[in-house]
Amino acid sequence: MNCNLIIVFNGEMLRAQLMQFLKLKDRVNFARKYIEPALDSQIIEMTQPDSPNSPTQKYRLTNKGLLLKKQLEATANE
Repeated sequence: MNCNLIIVFNGEMLRAQLMQFLKLKDRVNFARKYIEPALDSQIIEMTQPDSPNSPTQKYRLTNKGLLLKKQLEATANE
């Protein structure tokens, strides 16, 4: 899982928004290397889990993800 993904999260975000912040263009690679590991680790969650392929699907940090983001930000500010 990539920590950069956690840092760019701000509320609920579309896949395209996340990719834009990370300056990535390949959707398949992004899903495989960023989204899937973060979902499997329960760091992020889908806003529409019953429609994973919905064009309006957004992602948000879970409580676990929010704690991780705080830790990452604290480490970056040291």
